[in-house]
Amino acid sequence: MTDEPLIEGEEHPHLLLVDDDATFTRVMARAMSRRGLRVSVAGSAEEGLLMAKEDLPDYAVLDLKMDGDSGLVLLPKLLELDAEMRVVILTGYSSIATAVEAIKRGATNYLCKPADADDVLTALLSEHADLDSLVPDNPMSVDRLQWEHIQRVLAEHDGNISATARALGMHRRTLQRKLQKRPVRR
Repeated sequence: MTDEPLIEGEEHPHLLLVDDDATFTRVMARAMSRRGLRVSVAGSAEEGLLMAKEDLPDYAVLDLKMDGDSGLVLLPKLLELDAEMRVVILTGYSSIATAVEAIKRGATNYLCKPADADDVLTALLSEHADLDSLVPDNPMSVDRLQWEHIQRVLAEHDGNISATARALGMHRRTLQRKLQKRPVRR
């Protein structure tokens, strides 16, 4: 990769990357820096908004689901600061409904994880969202989505099986049986 910016006419444009996955943000920030962007990283929507107010970004990449406010809540707040800002929503839980909502709220594009730096850069620079790519050709199975959701709710309740079962509206023993099974791959 060259050291010259890939974005024509701009000298090191500023990208705000907002995602609560520290590993993802570290890797993505490094890759985007190599592509000529100056990258700021925030771990929450609240932190991202504060950073944007201090140093207005040209571009933003927002995770859809984070602790606290989601990327969809942050999106219009960023666009209030600069209506010309190009914003991409990233998610591991893609659906047509959230894709349409993101575009309605002003997102430039919507990408499904895993997405690499080239995918993100292409999405940021594209004029219109590619509606055919909003949901992947082979989305996760219902069983995998259920497993992922259970794991997320379990983490939110610090591993407490009883609290997780209550939050999911299922019996504790049913949840324990589901947790004993191996996760489905896709």
